[in-house]
Amino acid sequence: MTAVAIQGVWKFYGDYPALKDISLSVNPGSCLALIGRNGAGKTTLLRILAGLSKTAKGSITILGQDARDENTRRRIGVLGHGIGVYEELSAFENLRLFAKLYGIADPQKIASEWLERTGLERVRDGLVREFSRGMRQRLAVARTFLHNPSVLLLDEPFTALDDRAIAVLQDLLKTALAEGRTIIMSTHQLREALELATGVALINRGKLAFTGPRTREMLEDPAWLYRNYGEA
Repeated sequence: MTAVAIQGVWKFYGDYPALKDISLSVNPGSCLALIGRNGAGKTTLLRILAGLSKTAKGSITILGQDARDENTRRRIGVLGHGIGVYEELSAFENLRLFAKLYGIADPQKIASEWLERTGLERVRDGLVREFSRGMRQRLAVARTFLHNPSVLLLDEPFTALDDRAIAVLQDLLKTALAEGRTIIMSTHQLREALELATGVALINRGKLAFTGPRTREMLEDPAWLYRNYGEA
């Protein structure tokens, strides 16, 4: 079974076509690097995949089910531009709350484990509104992973992370792939993304300009795709 199947997807904002007939598939246990210039349509596509936005035309299935199905959404982990945590709660209270929402058997234990894995154990009782941007981002990473999602949708996941946090996230993503989970990751930080990616999709002005396996050539020269398939 294909993990993610996108068929003929269009999305309009008014009369403007943000996505134009996008079709691609992602196999289980693979990592797709979704790349393109600002405004190309990457975030729009990820929001549709996450069930947060509707298509104008076309269909999307995740793990064989409609992307907007409630059961499907519980099997997805989403890390977007917004941090998605509660500012007036502590780090521990945030993760315990999300663990309860996902129906995890021991939410306190899981919350503590993920605070430790993301290096936030020492500030577990600190209010999120007092955190630095990097600390908030690490908390958002913990929220994304704590329910063991089968599919991870990541929009610029390395933004605002320090070197240590980038290493933590890369390790989590490598572990997720080793466990057979599927990752779709939009990023401008090509080197970090291409090190993890098994496949690449380049979106140019709402159209799919390239899709294929990640090659050694791309790793050695991350700008290769833009030169060959990007905007003229």
